[in-house]
Amino acid sequence: MYSATRCVIVPAPRSIRCLCSNVLSESEPSHSSQKKNLHELFRRPKVEEALADLFQENDLDTLVEKFKKASERYRFRCTHNIYGYTVMRLAKANKKSSIEEILEEQKKYKATATEGFLIRLISLYGKAGMFDQALNTFKEIPEFNCKWTVKSFNALLSACVNSKNCELVSVLFQELSTALSIVPDVLSYNILMFSLGKIGSLDSAFSMLEEMRQKGVDPSIVTFNTLLNAFYGEGKCEDAEKIWEIMEKRGCKPETTTYNAKIRWLVAEGRTMEANDLLGELGSKGLKPDAFSFNCVMKGFYNHGDLEEVKRIYREMRDNGCLPNRTTYEMLIRLLCKAKDLKMAAELCEEGLRAGCSIGAGIVQEVVDELIEDSKVERAKNIVELGSSKRYLRESLKMPAEEV
Repeated sequence: MYSATRCVIVPAPRSIRCLCSNVLSESEPSHSSQKKNLHELFRRPKVEEALADLFQENDLDTLVEKFKKASERYRFRCTHNIYGYTVMRLAKANKKSSIEEILEEQKKYKATATEGFLIRLISLYGKAGMFDQALNTFKEIPEFNCKWTVKSFNALLSACVNSKNCELVSVLFQELSTALSIVPDVLSYNILMFSLGKIGSLDSAFSMLEEMRQKGVDPSIVTFNTLLNAFYGEGKCEDAEKIWEIMEKRGCKPETTTYNAKIRWLVAEGRTMEANDLLGELGSKGLKPDAFSFNCVMKGFYNHGDLEEVKRIYREMRDNGCLPNRTTYEMLIRLLCKAKDLKMAAELCEEGLRAGCSIGAGIVQEVVDELIEDSKVERAKNIVELGSSKRYLRESLKMPAEEV
């Protein structure tokens, strides 16, 4: 097994070095407390109306302006979902300047800003792949009369991972925790281990278990799941089995997600029947397979073109009360179209769309094309109509007039 060596620290980028060197000498800015007339804020048009308007807005530039206007309302700023939805829409369109525009706009409401609100901004920047802005927001936390805590520290580490800067996580972990006198918790270590696994530093990831023991931080099931996924992902099954042994010694009970790591590895190795057997054993271990468990085994049979086994696992999935997701529907529909089982393909396509599973446009179009070729025009029309009610499919599905 890997020795408990410390991970190698690469030189920190200038922005991080500046933050670490200056942070201890920075004093928290003083603010005269501004009293907001909340009664006046609540008298404005309903926040629900603003939310509905934003969800329906198609023009992204207009969306940005409406978002900034809606942000004037305190209740709107307490609504989390619209922030994530808007940022992801803008990120998908590669409008990073617009993302920065709406998130920086939030910082002018200092009187009502909390650590949680600032953490949200850091997280959103991370998900949009804008790590520099996430780091700047973290640095500005004292300006909002808030303190740096392990929560905002963890948010920054996560933003680093989400923005695909995993190689910087160990730098942030070591230098910021020291400079800010932050004591990393189990989540901090889990994020660090995940990042080390992503860059292939498995020995360093494993060594964190010993560091956690020395610091009095108890590993969680997520800690072990993170390590198992990293080792199985690199095909190091013998080392992964040793992690199972450590779990048992420490009295950490495996969960479904723990076994999923092994099921996925078995399928990747072409050992689908063994994965199927392990799936069947979960019940005897007092665990209930989830959609990922079933999808992994289905994928193994899918890779071999075994439609009957895929159908069997699907039936077992439904019998266990586990709802299929996008991955389930797409695998099944592809195989069913290939096998010309268009009745079931159409049924699952309609079911998945109604369930809001965002089935890929190409797959839905394939079902439509196959139905038309088989002279099932009305069924094809129904699917196009259903698909067109979904925003993401509205401009994608085609049903040429000459084929109708």
